Amino acid sequence: MRFPRGKPRGIALIEIHQNSLNTIRGLHRPSGGFSCNPNEDARPDSTAWAIIVLSAFKRDEQSCEKGRNYLQKQQDTEGRLRIASTDPKASWPTPLAIIAWETSDQYQKEKDLAIQFLINFSGHHFSKDDNSVLGHDPSIKGWPWIAGTHSWVIPTGLAIIALQIVGVTHQRILEGQNMILDRQLAQGGWNYGNTIVFGKELLPLPECTGVALQALSHTTDTTLIEKSIHYLIRELPNLRTPISLGWALLGLGAWGMKPSHSDELVLESLHLQKKYGPFSLPSLALLLCAAQAPKGLHSLFSQHQFKNPPHPISQRGDLSGTPVAKLRGIASSTLLKGFPS
Repeated sequence: MRFPRGKPRGIALIEIHQNSLNTIRGLHRPSGGFSCNPNEDARPDSTAWAIIVLSAFKRDEQSCEKGRNYLQKQQDTEGRLRIASTDPKASWPTPLAIIAWETSDQYQKEKDLAIQFLINFSGHHFSKDDNSVLGHDPSIKGWPWIAGTHSWVIPTGLAIIALQIVGVTHQRILEGQNMILDRQLAQGGWNYGNTIVFGKELLPLPECTGVALQALSHTTDTTLIEKSIHYLIRELPNLRTPISLGWALLGLGAWGMKPSHSDELVLESLHLQKKYGPFSLPSLALLLCAAQAPKGLHSLFSQHQFKNPPHPISQRGDLSGTPVAKLRGIASSTLLKGFPS
């Protein structure tokens, strides 16, 4: 897919992004929140993604502020934000709300409450039985999709990303990163969070791998995730769906490997809407964030990245100044043609 003829590449790209941003703005609801799709009510996850992407492109601050206020009203007294009132245990939008509130100088109280909830919240964990059919260690703490269930890669990754963006340094981040590393497949990459079941190694997924790489960036020795980076680089030419491509670009970008032809990949993904219909707001916003972020999702918050000193919420086991390992350069460049060196 090429850029439209007759227009400079930069102008064409701006127009394409603007049209997509207008689609997102069109999903703003009277409640102040944003819906996932047309003719639906607002949801916390859609609202958070709308705020993140509109703020990244510096668009429609008025709608963003209404969205932040909507999220404030969705937060309960313990700090969580549920996906819907009918799903009281589904608090996975909470990290997204933290990131959305970070786009404003206000809402510190709401952020702190949500951060404290995340720090105290965990999935169902247990010791591994000698006869277990699972390949991973189920005792390592992470974050679940649903309260009372096992921890998985994407909700754990989102929690880590949110805590890092707002500058928290806490033992829970290290635990979550260790959980993600434990769920990494021997061949490279991650799926939703299982490695081996009944003696058979499962296959990786690009979106899960992108989330994991983003969550491990800046703190993890490259040698620990090199196979996963190479897996994602191999898969990238085949990715066009917004969630897989979006997280792949963010994951690679977080390690300084966002490809120079990212705009073309994003354009081809956006073009698929003519055939398959419009993307949902979270999918579209994720893809646009991937297009806009030069070095992963953290880079949209450059003034907030890995703050020092750490966030005021600090408990026993604080990890300030103690990264998992020193970041090193990529050991092999044979797969990185066309990627930043």
